[in-house]
Amino acid sequence: MAEGRLPHLAALRARGTCLPLRSTVPPATFPAWTTCVTGVNPGKHGIFDFTEMIPGHYALRFVNATFRKAPALWTVLSQAGKRVGILGVPGTYPPEPVNGFMVSGFDSPVATRVDASFVWPPSLHPEVRAWRFADFQETEIGEGWHDRALNSLLDGIALKEDIAVRLLAREPWDFFMLVFGESDTVSHHFWLFHDPRSPRHRPGFEDAIRKVYERLDAAVGRLLATAGGEVCVAVVSDHGFGGAGTGVVHLNNWLAAQGHLHFAPERSGGMKRFALRWAPEAWRGALFRRFSGLAARAEGGSRFGGIDWARTRAWSEELNYFPSIRVNLQGREPEGQVPPEHYDAFVRELCAQLETWDAVARARPRGEVCHGPHVGRAPDIILELAEEDGYSLSCLRSRGGPPFSRIRPDEYYGGKERGMTGTHRPMGVLLLSERTHAAQPGLEDIAPTVLAALGVAGPPMDGKSLLAEAADGVAEAPDIVEAPYSPEEEAMIEARLRALGYLE
Repeated sequence: MAEGRLPHLAALRARGTCLPLRSTVPPATFPAWTTCVTGVNPGKHGIFDFTEMIPGHYALRFVNATFRKAPALWTVLSQAGKRVGILGVPGTYPPEPVNGFMVSGFDSPVATRVDASFVWPPSLHPEVRAWRFADFQETEIGEGWHDRALNSLLDGIALKEDIAVRLLAREPWDFFMLVFGESDTVSHHFWLFHDPRSPRHRPGFEDAIRKVYERLDAAVGRLLATAGGEVCVAVVSDHGFGGAGTGVVHLNNWLAAQGHLHFAPERSGGMKRFALRWAPEAWRGALFRRFSGLAARAEGGSRFGGIDWARTRAWSEELNYFPSIRVNLQGREPEGQVPPEHYDAFVRELCAQLETWDAVARARPRGEVCHGPHVGRAPDIILELAEEDGYSLSCLRSRGGPPFSRIRPDEYYGGKERGMTGTHRPMGVLLLSERTHAAQPGLEDIAPTVLAALGVAGPPMDGKSLLAEAADGVAEAPDIVEAPYSPEEEAMIEARLRALGYLE
């Protein structure tokens, strides 16, 4: 904005408010957007990641919208008779029967484009069938990749803008929400070009991030013109961004060095590595769908293979976007080693031990990070990794070796098991067309703000309206029944998240 590149966002700031916006801990996509649309912390809405542990097993299942334990904005508004339009919000598959329409987000079990299964009502599908997510894989970065990726991102913004404008103009919606994920993708992969001080800096594509933001600013301008001048507008990011350095943390190696974890020969992790190395990129989605059972075992082997559970008290899934520790608890895990009566003391001691390691800025029990009836779905310890001169460390998977390492210069572009060049930060941004006196808003404040703007009562929320208070009374929360993915849908979700670099 200071360079004059974002005139529509600058005008919105001049009209109202521009403030830093606090994300969830950690600032991860699924819990952050879910907090944004429910107004409650993950301990109350129950969404912590794309996956969650299956109780009683060393295994995962993929999370979908039916796992959300708090009603979203569109549910409350629909019950109040308001008309809503929802486009591309993460964590919204399967789509809900709202009073309006919904097109689910990138976590839908398809490769890149929509099908009728994640459009409500399904009859709208022909009009939105061109809506797409990133139509390129984000794990193996080679020659020409950045050219193709940047062009695809810019084209994707234009395509989404056209669909959104057409739907927005159809009727005077009470609430209209869409998510552009291109600013996230470009920051993950082009930060090393954008930031000349980055320890991974490489020449070329210096304006890629600016180009994406300029194109998004133009989209905002067109959407605002379509909506009209008397509309309350919010531009919300679910987190911020910053650069990644060259330091790499291997949490399981650290746990092993402290005697909390013991490795065992891997049995099934090699199956996934073989498939990812030798299966052509164009075949992988089809292979995962065709051999869904094998795919599930491959991912389980990758995350949980190579660990001697009978001699392990704690382990990590070593997720770069969600560094955390799980306790191998008796009665909860099949081969639990920590007695329940020792759980609290063990977690406190392990947090203190982790914070003596200069690679960890903070280690907290999950109950200090979030609160509510669903805290038990979270990892036992949630970490904030340290930064080196303002650049984040990466958390990458390893089975043996040192707890800390450095990536090589030939790995600076990131990708599979090399970390992204740009990473999430806890402070995002809020631009609001109205004035507010709030000093430090968080994502949990967005939902009550929307309800206040529309004069609709909502269920109890952790957040507070940034405007006037909402109408008196409390709306009833609907009954929520979990509907897990089928094995085929799980395989498709897995292939999709793997291509985006979330699964390794």
